[in-house]
Amino acid sequence: MPQLLISTAKAMTNLTEPHPMKLSLSNMLGISYPVLVAPMFLVSNTSMVIEALKSGGTAAIPALNYRTESALREAVAQIRSAANAPFGFNLIVNKSNPKWKQQLSVLTDLKVDFIITSLGSPEEVIKRCKPLSIKVFCDVVNLAYAKKVEALGADALIAVGSEAGGHCGPVSNRILVPELVEHCRIPVIAAGGISRPEHVREMLDLGAAGVSVGTIFIASVESPVSDDYKQALIKYKSKDIVLSTRLSGSHLTVINTPYVQQIGTKGSFLEHWMKRHKRFRNFLRMIIFARGMKKMEKAAFKATYQTVWVAGPAIDDIHSVRPLRAIMQELTAGF
Repeated sequence: MPQLLISTAKAMTNLTEPHPMKLSLSNMLGISYPVLVAPMFLVSNTSMVIEALKSGGTAAIPALNYRTESALREAVAQIRSAANAPFGFNLIVNKSNPKWKQQLSVLTDLKVDFIITSLGSPEEVIKRCKPLSIKVFCDVVNLAYAKKVEALGADALIAVGSEAGGHCGPVSNRILVPELVEHCRIPVIAAGGISRPEHVREMLDLGAAGVSVGTIFIASVESPVSDDYKQALIKYKSKDIVLSTRLSGSHLTVINTPYVQQIGTKGSFLEHWMKRHKRFRNFLRMIIFARGMKKMEKAAFKATYQTVWVAGPAIDDIHSVRPLRAIMQELTAGF
């Protein structure tokens, strides 16, 4: 009997110990709100990051948004001179991005606050960042991959749900987030379909440590994309969002414009054939990615009939172009 009481007492003590899962994004980074303005290819820039930091959140930029090492260094310096708060960068860590190791060297040299890894193994990133106290957050779309990056030493998981704009996962965050929370011991950041304060609260109630938000910020004043793109976010609705593999080789959510309807959302017969042959797979991935990114770049910044606009179903809550700070204030209302 005494042994049973001792065991019960130990169990109750363990229940009262803070679980790493309870560590919110706010506490991890020392920010006011657990909101990350997601890194968006071609869209994210220093002005957006600065406004996000001044609004009490955090933000990240894809390193691929900068063509040269000097431009990447300049971006970090510009943000640091304007706002004293943590921010990060996103790295695509597979062969579609031959620059990622060079970009990693720059980011570790500058000791940015965190790095988000996507579309590949984060092992080398984690190994190089850990000694420098740079946090590594890893995009994941399922539990199996989440467990792998957790074992490698990731600091947090970004649960990319099917509601995400751009590269998305196969299942809803309403399913993915609770699964990751239950089976992983590191914090989970929910990404996809978040556009209102109640969405933020829902993800936190499901156990998320914070949220990563993208689509609604594309329509901000600070966003560098064309007015046509921003107006499309207002005009189209979630029913107009389709899933395409044609542009990057991975699942990508885009607005179903007449041009997207014309080119289709599936790869060509040759692409499908080459994907089945390992000898050509990596080469093909690089070609598809480069070609797709050029199409998106043209559409984002120029008047063109080749409109390939990336967005998620959160466009339902975009009704006008507003300053990023106003969007952030609305999103965090009540927190």
